[in-house]
Amino acid sequence: QVQLVESGGGLVQTGGSLRLSCAASGRTFSSSTMGWFRQAPGKEREFVAAIRWSTGSTYYADSVKGRFTISRDNAKVTVYLQMNSLKPEDTAVYSCAVVWNYGLGSPKRWGEYDYWGQGTQVTVSS
Repeated sequence: QVQLVESGGGLVQTGGSLRLSCAASGRTFSSSTMGWFRQAPGKEREFVAAIRWSTGSTYYADSVKGRFTISRDNAKVTVYLQMNSLKPEDTAVYSCAVVWNYGLGSPKRWGEYDYWGQGTQVTVSS
């Protein structure tokens, strides 16, 4: 059974940093792409970043480029989202997701993924 467990959320001031973790288990992830999404109250869920496990190729939403970094740890089977220079508009529930054997590029729609985590709250105060 595939499980994705997020952690690392919390309350931080504008300009601060947080690192989110997504621990994966239950299947081999070498051919997967893992993504982070976020959903703020009253807004649609949006793509944040993704990483192709086999190559380490990364993809970012324009709104987080230069501030967020996605990475993976093969030994721990964990994907991280390092978030720097946080802004109040980054406040949301952040969730990770995984899909296997995706084609070229990165899946950027929630429905393209196979499994999803429960999410972790990130709140940025002004």
